[in-house]
Amino acid sequence: MSKKICYVTTIAPTLQTFVLPTAEYLHKNGDYDITLICDHNENFKNMIPDYMKYRPVNMERGIDLTFIRIIYHLYKIFKEEQFDIVQYSTPNASLYTAIAAFLARINVRLYAQWGIYYVGSSGLKRKIFKVIEKIVCSLSTAIQPDSYGNLEFSLSEGLYSQSKGSVIWNGSACGIDLERFDIQNKAQWRQEVFNELDLPPDSIIVGFVGRINRDKGIYELLQAMQQVISTNHKVVLLLIGDFEEKALEGTELYQWSLDCPNVLYCGRKMDIEKYYASMDIFALPSYREGFGMVVIEAQALGVPTIVTNIPGPTDAMVESKTGLTIPVKNTEKLVEAVERLIEDKEFRDYLSNNSIDFVKEKFEANEFRRQVLNDRNRLIQKSK
Repeated sequence: MSKKICYVTTIAPTLQTFVLPTAEYLHKNGDYDITLICDHNENFKNMIPDYMKYRPVNMERGIDLTFIRIIYHLYKIFKEEQFDIVQYSTPNASLYTAIAAFLARINVRLYAQWGIYYVGSSGLKRKIFKVIEKIVCSLSTAIQPDSYGNLEFSLSEGLYSQSKGSVIWNGSACGIDLERFDIQNKAQWRQEVFNELDLPPDSIIVGFVGRINRDKGIYELLQAMQQVISTNHKVVLLLIGDFEEKALEGTELYQWSLDCPNVLYCGRKMDIEKYYASMDIFALPSYREGFGMVVIEAQALGVPTIVTNIPGPTDAMVESKTGLTIPVKNTEKLVEAVERLIEDKEFRDYLSNNSIDFVKEKFEANEFRRQVLNDRNRLIQKSK
């Protein structure tokens, strides 16, 4: 008899990036019926396999005063379908789904804790979102952060008991497809990007991939690179991702980044693996992360990483073996790390070679999916 699992996130790209490949694996190898719930997105609807059900429910990011209607809509779907597992992630979707699934008496309410929103916040905002996080955790029957660092942080914060929390294999939300991020293609892809961006062949590329906003440490990254580029004109900062907020606009730093030919805003890229291949150094000076998939994506293509010493990214690399860690919001240490990797090519090559082996051993996608299948079967059996 087929088992029924429903995945809920706020927006479609989260499902597309982190859920679809694993959901396909569960269907083909574990006889799972799949239902997907997120905002209305025609492109997403048209690209998912025919055997998956798509139930659009709009859940705006931020405070949505229609939350009661949203919870009721989800509740009706859950009562109708009686899923064996409802899995949810992202802040708004997790709160609404946890409440609705609890009211619908879904046996396995699985919170995929891919980041803890209040980390990096302070004052009243931190208190409010910590309360919300506790509500979601209390209504869930199982909680799976995507890194051991975030599991340890959650336990220390009293968000849930040790018996509720677990991490799949070595962490991450989905593992990494090493056929897509194929190191054998690195030289070719690097040349293609250099040609596309008209970069001098001796350029040293420092890259960033993600939402371009304050929480990702973009302000500190621009500050650091302003210093680095002023003394080394071969260095180019490659920024890949959507510009999400206007916090930088109007500042002298942002204007400098627009005027500087060594800073390139490239927007979101579907063939992101090619852009990683063009990088010599990858920097993620984030304030908070669930895991930091971009860190293992970069390392899969042999790119040494610089990350802040926060739960998540520090689980996705090994200090002084695949990359370097720095304190949060510390421009000076970021400058030091970037300049060290620029100046010491032998050390950079050492980190690069270790990175490739590390990702292959710890985060290969097919093994990750096999572990997920075993875990989902275990959760269902345990709930009976």
